[in-house]
Amino acid sequence: MSPNITADVDIRCPAWRDDINDADQICTRAALAAVMVAGRPAGGAEVSVVLCDDAFITDLNFRYRDRQNATNVLAFPQQDPAQPAEEPVLLGDIVVAHGTVAREAADAGRRVDHHLSHMVVHGMLHLLGFDHLTDVEADAMETLEIMAMARLGLPDPYAGEDGSFDVNGDHDDDR
Repeated sequence: MSPNITADVDIRCPAWRDDINDADQICTRAALAAVMVAGRPAGGAEVSVVLCDDAFITDLNFRYRDRQNATNVLAFPQQDPAQPAEEPVLLGDIVVAHGTVAREAADAGRRVDHHLSHMVVHGMLHLLGFDHLTDVEADAMETLEIMAMARLGLPDPYAGEDGSFDVNGDHDDDR
């Protein structure tokens, strides 16, 4: 049985629409792929995805993490997916910054829509309780990200032409 995932996508930065025609569908598919490889929650879930600019995410990063810089993705969990709850489970919010994501994609020779998918998968895994604070956690999370991207028919986000692309080194999440 496939889980039912609802992604409410709020596009606050017009540059997302300029670069990607179907950002809503990309975010929904990426969220579902993350849930499928993580194996939770089993039933319905809701997530909010905000596609913003660097200024918006810089403000959030400062307010919630006391860091004065843009980042590619932030995840704000709302409900622990392991706790029993009425369905659908309200997982939380994923915020993705266009400028940072577009720069990272260009630097890595990747398509912006592929990198957006990766950022949503990454953020969704955080909402599902995964993290990368230790090497073991990072390895487990990377494996799930690679599996989710493969499920979407997209390349391994950690295997750049020179092998140097590493999202964990370039982003700040909600830790």
